[in-house]
Amino acid sequence: MGAPAGRVLFVGAGPGAADLLTFRAARAIAAADVVIWAASLVHPDVLEHAREDAEIVDSARLPMEGVLPYYERALAEGLTIARIHSGDPALWGALQEQLDRCKEMGLETEVVPGVSSFSAVAAVVERELTIPEVAQSVVLTRLGGGKTPMPPGEEVREFARHGTTMALFLSAARSGQLQEELLEGGYPEDTPCVVAYQATWPDELVVRCALGELAATVKAHRLWKHTLVLVGPALAAGGTRSHLYHPGHFHGHRRAEPSARRRLREAHRP
Repeated sequence: MGAPAGRVLFVGAGPGAADLLTFRAARAIAAADVVIWAASLVHPDVLEHAREDAEIVDSARLPMEGVLPYYERALAEGLTIARIHSGDPALWGALQEQLDRCKEMGLETEVVPGVSSFSAVAAVVERELTIPEVAQSVVLTRLGGGKTPMPPGEEVREFARHGTTMALFLSAARSGQLQEELLEGGYPEDTPCVVAYQATWPDELVVRCALGELAATVKAHRLWKHTLVLVGPALAAGGTRSHLYHPGHFHGHRRAEPSARRRLREAHRP
């Protein structure tokens, strides 16, 4: 038999609370010979899933070039590495460049999704982000002008023109610019906002405000990192009747009640 193949598991750690890891994520960490995590982004309780003999590496001060030698070791020694990412690895996780390098090396890879912070914040404030007839889309984006340039056409003010729910990552440090672009895009000043710092961590802070007070709210609490902003009318709207559970709606597992079906069609007739 040949030597065991090395592999790298990219694991979504979720927004912070260790019990928001998926079962698959916990198993991946438990299976790892080497666990690479960023102490600046991931809660230490996540490491409780690691084996006692696992090598623990804090990548908070390492560039990618400092992590690659561990991947090379995995290939040479047949090791399993769990590379832990905060939230979901698919969102602002520098994931693709690592996958590309692993493939160049011939390393086996797997990506384990995680709960994103925007989902966690919605749960904390107990709001649905896609309320029928109010908002049926969620825009996940960040403010331009930071360390990573934004592609043309992806400015916050352009996305804001849709008037739907937006989740703004990596933007609290420039809250004045963020508020200005959201207003320029067409949101009224009284549009509800949620500002969340380290959601689901023991020291989480979640504050509600109107868009016109967003910058002042962020600055008053001295927030600049680990902060997510939700904005949009769905954050304050009451729930409207979903067609899915309306007695007049039918699908493959349920027939519609005829009278309810007529009322539903009449209510939406132009």
